[in-house]
Amino acid sequence: MPQSLEHWQPAKRPQNPVIQGRYIRLEKLDPQRHGDDLWLALEGPDGDPKLWDYLAYGPFKERAAFDQWLNSNAASQDPYYYTVIDQASGQAQGMLSLMSIVPEHGRIEIGHVTFGAPMQRSPKSTEAAYLLAKESFALGNRRLEWKCNSENARSNRTAVRLGYTYEGVFRQHMVAKGNNRDTTWYSIISTEWPAIATGFEKWLALDNQPKSGQNKTLEECRALTD
Repeated sequence: MPQSLEHWQPAKRPQNPVIQGRYIRLEKLDPQRHGDDLWLALEGPDGDPKLWDYLAYGPFKERAAFDQWLNSNAASQDPYYYTVIDQASGQAQGMLSLMSIVPEHGRIEIGHVTFGAPMQRSPKSTEAAYLLAKESFALGNRRLEWKCNSENARSNRTAVRLGYTYEGVFRQHMVAKGNNRDTTWYSIISTEWPAIATGFEKWLALDNQPKSGQNKTLEECRALTD
């Protein structure tokens, strides 16, 4: 029998300007405050050369074009962009957004994930994804989506590691940078979130993150909640 949603209320739209975490915090994108750090993190000499491969924009050879991109993102309400701030240094090291926001159906997506090299393969990148997922369900959403280019092995692996469920491939979904893009869809639904959230919290705990590296993987921490 279908679940009754007679008394369900539409989700709220994102508006939280700061979301605090242990290793990072998320701040509403502000190009004036964050622009210099983001330029260095994303386009500096130590930047990830593969960062832009599967994004619809970038790389940016000129700072003016990069600033124009940041300003456009900051003005947007969907996607709603956050800057990732390293708690230890106070530096902006990446960006991501809440997007495809459909409050009347309780549906939202995490996308435009653009992390500088200092964030990658660290608790900071995982915590950023966790904080936005937590915020998504706190807003009252029933469904959280993650979509990526089917050829983007790194993003596909990340979705599975973060606890999303594979839902299939939209073939010939887009034309991206002159190439066909098949898009792979993943999701977490509200009934799954409490157990997934507990796995995140166990993995991010200080006793699981000594300086030598994680004691248990995120998947192992999530399995402990089953």
